[in-house]
Amino acid sequence: MTEDKQLMMEELYASTLKNIKEGQIVAGSIVEITDKEAVIDIGFKSEGFVSVDEFRNKDDLQMGKEIDVLIETIEDEEGRLILSKSKAEKVKGWQKVMTNVEESDVVEGRVVKQVKGGYMVDVDGVEGFLPMSLSAFKGYPPEDVMANVYNFQVAKINKQRRNLILTRRDIYQKEREAVREKLWGELDKNQKRTGTVKGITDFGAFIDLGGVDGLLHITDMSWSRINHPSEIVSIGDKIEVLILDFDKENSKVSLGLKQIIPNPWDDIYEKYPAGSKITGKIVNIMPYGVFVEIEKGIEGLLHSSEISWQKKLVNPQDMFELGKEVEVQIINVDKNSKRISLSMKQLENNPWLDAEKNLSVSTKIKGVVRGFTDYGAFVELESGLEGMIHVSDMSWTKKVNHPQDILEKSREVEVMVLGVDSENRKITLGLKQLVDNPWPEIAEKHPIGNVVEAEVVLNSNFGVFVKLVDDVEALVYSSEIDKEQAANLKPGDKLQVKIIKVDVEQMKIGVSTRLT
Repeated sequence: MTEDKQLMMEELYASTLKNIKEGQIVAGSIVEITDKEAVIDIGFKSEGFVSVDEFRNKDDLQMGKEIDVLIETIEDEEGRLILSKSKAEKVKGWQKVMTNVEESDVVEGRVVKQVKGGYMVDVDGVEGFLPMSLSAFKGYPPEDVMANVYNFQVAKINKQRRNLILTRRDIYQKEREAVREKLWGELDKNQKRTGTVKGITDFGAFIDLGGVDGLLHITDMSWSRINHPSEIVSIGDKIEVLILDFDKENSKVSLGLKQIIPNPWDDIYEKYPAGSKITGKIVNIMPYGVFVEIEKGIEGLLHSSEISWQKKLVNPQDMFELGKEVEVQIINVDKNSKRISLSMKQLENNPWLDAEKNLSVSTKIKGVVRGFTDYGAFVELESGLEGMIHVSDMSWTKKVNHPQDILEKSREVEVMVLGVDSENRKITLGLKQLVDNPWPEIAEKHPIGNVVEAEVVLNSNFGVFVKLVDDVEALVYSSEIDKEQAANLKPGDKLQVKIIKVDVEQMKIGVSTRLT
């Protein structure tokens, strides 16, 4: 080939190539795609390269697709033509913004990332800053905000510095008002709607229905008893609720959750007739009884008086444990009041029916001391029934002020049956009756006028109790002792006393310190 022909061909080839420079935006088409880069033909002598990370819209990343790119470097260290799709979009975006956008204008943008103090928003390829205080996104999870398209208002624009500040606060209020008006027009009683739990109090939960807040009261959450709304819902939960009532003028909406499912009380009489035996779970324990869940939404009360045939009331908190199953009998159902009365003792034979036959008067029997009162002690007998020993039936000779002075809790004791009243469920027991009455013999040992030594037991307002021989107690009447002497006496002191009265029937001895 001659030198002239070669020169002509080079000039012809050069004329077909674009005259490009760095910073210029040109059109090109994708001719190859690798894992990291897209190869772009822009009509230059060599093809250019764009990182695939710049293709936020993956629909643009396909063979033959025409795109605009910015020429970053005509020839890098490796001799490659480096292009940028995102920078081309940003330059074109700013050209559009500078031409068409002013402060207070409304623009459409996509939230692309969260940064310190707010969010970055893509507006036609231009990144604008959305301060958190102007975003109306406070409280929303970032994942619910990112990549979504919203309308924004231009709060401030500096075209020279290419600085764009956005706000959504006023637009959000207008959008919410529009949604609220639309929602109020759509609401109807007995309508099901989906909402988001936005707040929880002791009396219920507030549900955002999409612009209108409604109250789901604790009594409308479940057919079963609950102690706190947090047992049913949590903040952020999306739940389906029923519109029970609403008042647009006062912006009030009453919601129901339990009403969505059938009321378990509707066929309560058929499901749980009186006398039927069931197994339920203990869900609450109170001093007066135990609440038993017999199915979801249905609870009954096992009153403390229905736990045992014993006359003395038991403490349910000492006998039962939350979550445990228990077998009970239905004794009454009241659908209107939503109350079911349960019993445990009805599952057992009533021991009181045969109590008078099995516990005849004067029978000696063993039992265990279960508790005390000021006036006696309760003893659980072998039959499971409970009787009481009155303090007056504990000793023939001692004045018993405290039952614990004679008996010890949980200890076995032998007693005598003094009386049985099945109708009133009462058994009277005696301890002193196990031995013969010593008072006829005491009267012989302590004739009136006899002077003996005594030990002070108790100093009271109406006299001084003293102990004679054989642990027999006597009373020094206040009129039979000097007041100053009586005031100085204490338990254990010794006295010389004279027998002035012996009453065998009342089991009392009266003595005097006046010996002459």
